[in-house]
Amino acid sequence: MWASAITAYFHYLSLGVIFATLITEFFTLKEELTLKDAWRILWADTAYGIAALTVLGTGILRVLYYGKETAYYMNQPVFWMKMAVFLVVGTLSLYPTISFLGWIKSLTQEKPPEITLNKYKRLKYIIIVELCGFTLIPLLASMMARGIGTQWFSS
Repeated sequence: MWASAITAYFHYLSLGVIFATLITEFFTLKEELTLKDAWRILWADTAYGIAALTVLGTGILRVLYYGKETAYYMNQPVFWMKMAVFLVVGTLSLYPTISFLGWIKSLTQEKPPEITLNKYKRLKYIIIVELCGFTLIPLLASMMARGIGTQWFSS
């Protein structure tokens, strides 16, 4: 019972960390970054990655061991919608992460990164999409837990 509670706790906590890091990235990212702001974004994105992996790992544990029976999830259309949103958001997150990692060389030389206007707009847009996706995922989880959506595909 403790393992189930702790797994759920880290699952929910990691979702909160994801929101916090994406909000930090969104409000810190500017067309002209200071050295301090660039480091803040890089650290926030690192925390985001760790939290996303924790959500994934604890989610797998919940499906296999600590949630309802695994068959419940596998036969739940809303579960697969939730997984699709997670996959899309996770894939989209690669672009900002790779971009931010590209800043490391200039940051270690005490120079703020230079960002084109187009790249700035693209990064902002992707962060907004990530926030929207991670806002949708808990709604889908809540629907799934209540069996909403099973009637969509039943005969």
